Amino acid sequence: MAITKDDIIKALEEMKLTELNDLVKAIEDHFGVVAAAAVAAPAAAAGNAAPSEVSVVITAIGDQKVNLIKAVKELTGLGLMDAKKMVDGAVPITIKENVKPEDAEAMKDALVAAGAAVTLK
Repeated sequence: MAITKDDIIKALEEMKLTELNDLVKAIEDHFGVVAAAAVAAPAAAAGNAAPSEVSVVITAIGDQKVNLIKAVKELTGLGLMDAKKMVDGAVPITIKENVKPEDAEAMKDALVAAGAAVTLK
């Protein structure tokens, strides 16, 4: 039985962010390509459009620090100790910069679920 596009999409939806990153790198290496989104926006519309890239910033830690450290570890690909150092640092904490707004919203949802207050800049 052949794998359909829907099967692949379902499998991708179940993967963690770091697993997806590893998959993209493996595909790039295997096929000798670079996965880059083509962006073509008129210059006149750029002033009125929403930003194409944002930063995910934690503005308050909350009381679920362990869950937040796990979420930061998962989203950034850092080791456990590095994620802990990041969360233990001074607020505000920039988790990722230059992220697509859709991806940033997903990251924000994960961090809010872990108890943090998050803004997108």
